[in-house]
Amino acid sequence: MNDRTNRQDAIELLQELGLKEYEARSFVALARRENGTAKDISEMSEVPRTRVYDAVRVLESKGLVETQHSSPQVFRAVSVDEAVNTLRTEYADRVSSLRSALRGLEPPDGVTGEEVTHEVWSLSGEQGITSRTQQLIEGASEEVVLVIGHEDTFTDRLAAALQDAKDRGVTVIVGAASESLRATIETALSNVEVFVSGLEWLQQSSVPGDTTEISRLLLVDRQAILVSSFTRNGESGHEQEQAVFGRGFDNGLVAIVRRLMATGLLSEDDPIGQLADRD
Repeated sequence: MNDRTNRQDAIELLQELGLKEYEARSFVALARRENGTAKDISEMSEVPRTRVYDAVRVLESKGLVETQHSSPQVFRAVSVDEAVNTLRTEYADRVSSLRSALRGLEPPDGVTGEEVTHEVWSLSGEQGITSRTQQLIEGASEEVVLVIGHEDTFTDRLAAALQDAKDRGVTVIVGAASESLRATIETALSNVEVFVSGLEWLQQSSVPGDTTEISRLLLVDRQAILVSSFTRNGESGHEQEQAVFGRGFDNGLVAIVRRLMATGLLSEDDPIGQLADRD
């Protein structure tokens, strides 16, 4: 990746984190040198000189730039690590404020907060599905049963969530689509039962032009389930993850998957093998 590409990527990411274009360009320009005047910044960033002062003033208020009040004024960017930590804190604060604002919203007139006992929803996109997976595991109080069919699904973040659940007393059982994946999971997790699933349809199945592979089956507290799959287009190579999420003790989808997820265990003493007996 060349310098020009790095600069453009940095500018775009800074904008995604809340900076305006001129502010992002000015910061990137300063980050590439020890210090600089407004003229220097303008020449390197292609930001009009008259707008540099406004941009730098905002950056200074955010703790990203320091000013030397000489004639002419000289500016310098804080270190990369300090800038990243500052932006991370600001982003976290905004997310926290957003959470509070959204939770404070009142339902429309006539809408009550009745408890939902049965529901089935579809999800699309790896980020949203991963977030829902994390949320379900973090909210587990009794049992987490997870069968992983796609190696990329088992991330450090997922491993941490599973280990945390185990450490707080939740029963955690993980199935893997292959022996190599099982070994990887066993290495990452402590005191967690891991087995090779006997669900043959976890492996890739193809239709003309597309390849589909189950990425995860998740059952939490014998009440909520998430099933997701990757579909890869044979021509474009584009991958799309889609999922179905269901909740409710009497939900037929949950009852079926509880039985399916027992496939592959070798011993009748395995706790997951007794799932069907607890319906």
